[in-house]
Amino acid sequence: MAKSSSELKQRKKEHIEICETDTPAFKSKTTGFEKYDFVHYALTEVALDEICFAADFFGKEINYPFMISCMTGGADEANNVNKKLAFCASELKIPLGLGSLRYALENPEYDENLLDIRQIAGGQPLIGNLGAAQIIQYQNNIAAIRRLSDLIKLDAFIIHLNPLQELMQKSGETNFKGLKPAIKNFVCEIGIPVIIKEVGAGISVRVAEELLSLGVAGIDVAGAGGTSWAGVEILRNKDNKNTEFWDWGLPTVSCLTSINAMDNRDSIKLIASGGINTAFDGAKSLALGADMFASARKILQTLQQGGVSNVISLVTGWFTSIRNIMFLTGSRTLKQFDASVLYRVKE
Repeated sequence: MAKSSSELKQRKKEHIEICETDTPAFKSKTTGFEKYDFVHYALTEVALDEICFAADFFGKEINYPFMISCMTGGADEANNVNKKLAFCASELKIPLGLGSLRYALENPEYDENLLDIRQIAGGQPLIGNLGAAQIIQYQNNIAAIRRLSDLIKLDAFIIHLNPLQELMQKSGETNFKGLKPAIKNFVCEIGIPVIIKEVGAGISVRVAEELLSLGVAGIDVAGAGGTSWAGVEILRNKDNKNTEFWDWGLPTVSCLTSINAMDNRDSIKLIASGGINTAFDGAKSLALGADMFASARKILQTLQQGGVSNVISLVTGWFTSIRNIMFLTGSRTLKQFDASVLYRVKE
């Protein structure tokens, strides 16, 4: 069922308000990062100041292997959030995932706002974002999506898979028939790298293998243990009937380690997200095979509580800690910083 512009704006506003708190967190399921710790290497010969985090993001050099994950878009509050995050991305020289562009597909009135975001971000990578339902809906009208991509010079495009969220949402879009051919068509037609991400329930090896066969360039595991979007919708709807789905999903570490072990792993950019709220979580994700990691709710909370300066301080602080971790594990480069620097904590 098509939703009106006012309905979409109200929904996005409610999403922001809920995600500013910790109430939609998973109740008992964790990311799995707590099951690992670092192996201290007392004989380190690493020069701390020589550790460099510069990385490649589909042909653009970024300062850190980190991206601000897609959050929300469409409502006035969300537009303001994205402009502030664009400033953070510009200062940090990292990619920014935009909220869903659904609201702007056939509404040129939003063009100016999107151009503002691009101007603020400068030359840093911007990633567009649409849900699976919209990819199916617009598979015969990709020109509408390409118009936005060309307008704001997107560097990549994310398709988010959110069947659980749609299932929990009142009047959610639960007809995903034809999704795989629609993704394949989108990959062929959009002209920029396509990343597939979940929104908190994780991506399995089976799904990753199928996505690779469709030609995607990146996978963001977005696993369980951080924000439960089933929880978000249950809170929005004041629904106590479906709470058994609150903790549904595959933990972030389970997704990350299994996909990293695939034979064709090197053909994709692997992004870790889902409950990454500390430097140690981010460091563990890199050591477990992620090319980069991403965060959304922690960034949003930091932005709302302390503004852009606090977001910048948070991210730079994380990488100061990760540099220290690399020093203490004898890792000169991110390539050397692998699973060998971790040990499994006894349960």
